[in-house]
Amino acid sequence: MNTQEIIYSIALTKLKGLNLLNARTLLDTMGSATEVFLHRNEILDVLPHASQRLRDALHHVDDALRVAEKEMEFIEQKHLRVFTLNDENYPQRLKECEDAPLVLYQCGTANLNSPHIISVVGTRKCSTYGREICANFIADLKRYYPDTVIVSGLAYGIDICAHRAALENGMSTVGVLAHGLDNIYPSMHRKTAIDMIHQGGGLLTEYTTQTQPEKMNFVSRNRIVAGLCDACVVVESSERGGSLITAELALNYNREVFAFPGRVYDDISRGCNNLIRRQQATLLTDAADLLEVMGWANPLSASTKNKVVQQDLFPDLSDEEKMLVNTLKGVDDKHVNQMAIEAEMPYARASMLLFDLEIRGIVQALGGARYRLARKGIV
Repeated sequence: MNTQEIIYSIALTKLKGLNLLNARTLLDTMGSATEVFLHRNEILDVLPHASQRLRDALHHVDDALRVAEKEMEFIEQKHLRVFTLNDENYPQRLKECEDAPLVLYQCGTANLNSPHIISVVGTRKCSTYGREICANFIADLKRYYPDTVIVSGLAYGIDICAHRAALENGMSTVGVLAHGLDNIYPSMHRKTAIDMIHQGGGLLTEYTTQTQPEKMNFVSRNRIVAGLCDACVVVESSERGGSLITAELALNYNREVFAFPGRVYDDISRGCNNLIRRQQATLLTDAADLLEVMGWANPLSASTKNKVVQQDLFPDLSDEEKMLVNTLKGVDDKHVNQMAIEAEMPYARASMLLFDLEIRGIVQALGGARYRLARKGIV
């Protein structure tokens, strides 16, 4: 992509009075941003019904070009990647969407046309349950398709959990920002953002530098999160929120939407439960569910998969350990006193064994001397 086309494409996004729909019409009609600017004074020859507002916008381009040229200096200085709509490297899934951005700015090397891209979204005020589901799902997905790119919004809650889980599993992950690449919001996620860039993922935005993270920008960026992906996974959501907007956008883009169910009386589960109840999302319990619905071939043979499951779900336990683990089956959590009584062993002995089980990742301490199973399905 030549520099002139990039500058003119950026300038198109900065013309006052030119909305995205009109800009797309101009590009589709004239073939490139360069052609739009070179023939801007003859616009009526190309678009006889062009509005006065559109003609005025094209007659006052100096300010927009100055901004675009300054942005190009920043791009070159920071070695960023830029994709315009007529760039062959522009994300093809997103390009199919009628409201795709004219220009995308990328920091990092993530393949935005990767064969497998999943968006993971959810509430900013997630629970321990939500964080565990998010982390376990991504770790499970890694076993099947380690090349999957995980997309989210770098926000608090499920977003940052998804990014960090991808990093922990050596997967590429992309954060879609509601501001320019001269800033990271929220600032406390800067370290994670840098790690994402270094691990083959990165940051993506449609906004130029000095763009503030305003509320409407977050709503607008959700369409990129939805449009980039093959499927959108909602982990936790209240009845309203950005993750439900993303899910609705994904549906409008003919993407598959999945949701993890939650307890019916939890506010942060109502959004997911409603999506499932209304048949707007497929109920999801693990990565295998997603593979089945998406029609992605299972790269693990039946024998290999069974072997992995056996190793995960049936670790070597002593008879006493099995007794303690069995007391946690079918319950959310239990106090160590109750577990010791049910297992018919002294409190001190139960505490010692539970400590060892926690170290091995079989049970999880919740505080207040309460424990829960850390792995679904242990017998």
